[in-house]
Amino acid sequence: MEQLAEILKRLHDGKVEFSLIGGLASRHYGVTLVTEDIDICARFSVENLRRIEAVVKDFNPRHRLTANKLPLELTDELCRSLKNIYLTTDLGILDCLSEVAGIGDFDAVLRQSDLKQFPFGRCYVLKIEALIKAKQTVGRPHDLMAVAQLQAIKEQKEQQKELF
Repeated sequence: MEQLAEILKRLHDGKVEFSLIGGLASRHYGVTLVTEDIDICARFSVENLRRIEAVVKDFNPRHRLTANKLPLELTDELCRSLKNIYLTTDLGILDCLSEVAGIGDFDAVLRQSDLKQFPFGRCYVLKIEALIKAKQTVGRPHDLMAVAQLQAIKEQKEQQKELF
C-alpha cells in the first residue's frame, strides 16, 4: 500500500490533473477490500499525459495490457489518440482513464469529485455516490462487493448527520 501511496503522491506533486477513482477511492471512504492498483480519471490532454509520463518515468513504466509489455513512450500524436493507459511500474499498477463508466468524461468526473486531504496534500476523489454508480455500472463481482460496503458507509454517515 505504501508504494501505491507513493504513486499517488507523485501524481499530486507532478501537478497531474486527476481524480482518484476505483479501489483506492473506496478505501479512502472506509471500504475494507484490498486494492493492488491506483485508478485515476485524468484529463487526456497532451500536457497532462506528459506530466503522467514524467511522474512514472523513473519506475520502468510498461503498458500492462500489451503482449510485449512495451515501455511507455508518448508522442504528441499518440497522446491525441489515447483513451486509457494501463501501466505496470516498479511501484505498482496505475490505470489512467479518460472517462468513467456511468459518470462520463474527466470534466464530469471532476464535477462529482471532492478535494480530500492526504498526508502529501489534497487531491480530488470521486464522491461516494458517484463511486457507487460507477462500480454498479461496471458490475464486476469485486466492484459489487465494494458497492455494498460503500452503501453501508454512506447510510451510516447519513444517520450520523440526522443525530446531530
